[in-house]
Amino acid sequence: MTWRIPLADVDVSDEEIVAVTTVLKSRWLTMGAVTQEFEEAFKEYSGAKFALAVTNATTGLHMGCLAADLKPGDEVVLPSLTFVATANAVCYTGAVPIFAEICGENDLNIDPKSIEEKITPRTRAIMVVHYGGYACNMPEIMRIAEEHDLTVIEDAAHASGSFLDSRMLGTWGNVGCYSFFSNKNMTTGEGGMVVTNDEEIYKKMSLIRSHGMTSLTWDRHRGHAWSYDVVDLGYNYRIDEMRAAVGLAQLRKLDAFNQKRRLITQMYIDLLHDCCPEVKIPFEHHPGISACHLFVILLPENVERSGFMEKMKSAGIQTSIHYPLIHKFSYYQKDPLVASQSLPLTESIANREVTLPLYPGLTENDVNYIVQSIKEALRL
Repeated sequence: MTWRIPLADVDVSDEEIVAVTTVLKSRWLTMGAVTQEFEEAFKEYSGAKFALAVTNATTGLHMGCLAADLKPGDEVVLPSLTFVATANAVCYTGAVPIFAEICGENDLNIDPKSIEEKITPRTRAIMVVHYGGYACNMPEIMRIAEEHDLTVIEDAAHASGSFLDSRMLGTWGNVGCYSFFSNKNMTTGEGGMVVTNDEEIYKKMSLIRSHGMTSLTWDRHRGHAWSYDVVDLGYNYRIDEMRAAVGLAQLRKLDAFNQKRRLITQMYIDLLHDCCPEVKIPFEHHPGISACHLFVILLPENVERSGFMEKMKSAGIQTSIHYPLIHKFSYYQKDPLVASQSLPLTESIANREVTLPLYPGLTENDVNYIVQSIKEALRL
């Protein structure tokens, strides 16, 4: 259907079109100089020592898990309230996802206390997700990780341009992974970036990204090598020059995009307080500077969510759910260890969550219309 107001929208201009056209005219389309420029620009923006552009954030998470040397039977503590890729990346290595509770209505991120409760002698890593671009309690999580000698992998898919204590989210742990999917704050269509401050992890992930090869096609094209060895079991997780070119253009706009998102988020908050005080708004007074990737609300407990979303659809407004809980998916229920896990707080809050439209092109009139539609939907 055609939405009056979609959930998300892409902001692409002539700058991206020219960038892609320039790459096509260069006749070098696979990973090369433009990709390196994109990595250098993102490294500088994030403050990380090393950055690798990849096909998508899922492959980045997998690379992080492999760099952490996860093996079958190892355990990784992570939230269930996230996109399934977070847990899938753990499972690709044979390790087991152990799901921890979220903090509560005001903070949908993983709870450090629950992380500690889930740690066993088999735990090797913690995977945090900065839900909606809002910071997990990284100082406390890093303390726990250090105390138990655990690797920290940050799923920062929502957090390009989010900061806590002047550090960009994704640069606190051992590995950080960003998504540039088409609904993200900056996009390459498909694509992602992995960052780390650890040179050994960077070297390992560099090999993993391209079949475990000691030299790349780009290296050989420039005459820096004429052959290669394969020294590890790697994958083809490379990005291409077209997407890297789009990423460079989008990165230059990211701060402006995020600032618009923050203004729209505050507009939502002010209007909802006035019109719909019964609606709960997570992260309202959250620490740090958020990229405001998502704007979510929690419906009153007596409101049936699917009916509410149908009423919003009738008004031409697309809404969504972020997220169906991973531990409830049929595939994950096949594992007795996962099926036995209980997350009563996460489950009760997730059942009330609704995601509203949020993108830089939303106008004040759009937000007013959405909030008035929420008010009407709650009355019926």
